[in-house]
Amino acid sequence: MLVLLPLLTALATSVACVLAAGRPRLQCFVSWAGLSALLACAVALLFAVDDSTLRVALGNWPPPFGIEFAADRLSASMVLVAVLMGAAALGFQMSDADPASPDESLLPLVHGMLAGACGAFLTADLFNLYVWFELTLICALGLMVRRATVRDLEATLKYFALNVVGTLLLLAAVALIYALTGHLNFIAIGQAADKVAPEILLPFSSLLVVALLIKAAAFPFYAWLPASYHVLPAPLLALFAALLTKVGAYALLRVLGDVLSGSSEVLYQALGWLAVLTMVSGVLGAAYHWDMRRILAFHIVSQIGYMLLGIALATPEGSAGAMFYMWHNMVVKGGLILIAAIIFRLAGHYDLRRIGGLYSARPWLSVLFLVTALAQVGIPPLSGFWGKLLLVRESFAQGQAVWGAVALGVGVLTLYSMAKIWMEAFWKPHPDPDWQPARARLAPAYAVTTMLALLALGVGVYPEPFIAFAGDAARSLGGDR
Repeated sequence: MLVLLPLLTALATSVACVLAAGRPRLQCFVSWAGLSALLACAVALLFAVDDSTLRVALGNWPPPFGIEFAADRLSASMVLVAVLMGAAALGFQMSDADPASPDESLLPLVHGMLAGACGAFLTADLFNLYVWFELTLICALGLMVRRATVRDLEATLKYFALNVVGTLLLLAAVALIYALTGHLNFIAIGQAADKVAPEILLPFSSLLVVALLIKAAAFPFYAWLPASYHVLPAPLLALFAALLTKVGAYALLRVLGDVLSGSSEVLYQALGWLAVLTMVSGVLGAAYHWDMRRILAFHIVSQIGYMLLGIALATPEGSAGAMFYMWHNMVVKGGLILIAAIIFRLAGHYDLRRIGGLYSARPWLSVLFLVTALAQVGIPPLSGFWGKLLLVRESFAQGQAVWGAVALGVGVLTLYSMAKIWMEAFWKPHPDPDWQPARARLAPAYAVTTMLALLALGVGVYPEPFIAFAGDAARSLGGDR
């Protein structure tokens, strides 16, 4: 039952927030009470799966016929990081730094998105994975159209258009894999797929991978992300960055590293080159723009490439690198987006050409940005260094020197983007000589971003338990077959 508790808690909190609509104080209390319970469930689940995989099948149907949920090290850790980022987003919402408009639909949709993410991480059924993807998509669309301005509706349409293509491809892939194997359960699919020749399995697995690449915003399917994310208020943008593409990356890791781990070598090679193109196209897009939200949106794309690289390496070491990098990126990317919102609130704009002077005006904010930005780049002793080290080292160990070299080169271009934000927002004077930092309620914003920066620093200074955990999780993938 512990496997289902995070999912049920998130769903119950969403429903309770709907019932409390019209009473803001009660709805806020219900939200934080449910989030606290969800965090406790996530921590308990992570400790419970230390040496085993917990499973539960619904409806009294034995596997592989019942809808099964399962928690192992990978899924439990993803649930915990997702909940932490949900708490960070809602905590930041309490400040004046570009908050979402606090109408009665906000909290139900946020908790619904957390429920969808938890369901996707914990399901052990392919069709059920599709269901949780769709719950996440519906909540995301609801959050995007809440203000219903022309700009928001245009961005929502762009988000919806390509994602609905991914949805249809995902549903088609589920149907075809069911027709081929006769199963939807992950373990049963893997056992049946092991008896199918790789060249026969290739078209089926390729269609599933393409659908998940769309969801993960990988090259060449990423256009929906930078075209839509920049209109979101900061807490929602941070939550979207932490959850949506990472659910797609997680599903790819689960499918290719576990369920269909015997797929054709051609598929892994193609994924590796797509990872390279994703890294390069994302970081070049970030280098071109001046709006901090667009810069960070393109960096979401670029960082997905590193995760795809780990999956394409198709070894426990590569999978461990992908996991570690996923955890790191959820925290650091969310932190950078929230820091950008504080900059916006103090300096008056997201456009770097129209702001400046924050180094002397707000030195602590400068420190927070520097720590988080260098973690994104991968400078030691911060969390991003270890994630990139695991991936680059395994790339060169497998003879994939081009992949490893591109990963290092993209890090240099990432440093350029972060340096551009530093120089424009912090180092140069503000274009208005009479400018003074705006007065605002920023204590919750500083508390959240400080926590995320300390987490990136702490993991970087003491990475051994996290690397060991990722290694154990990667080696356990496919172990039940």
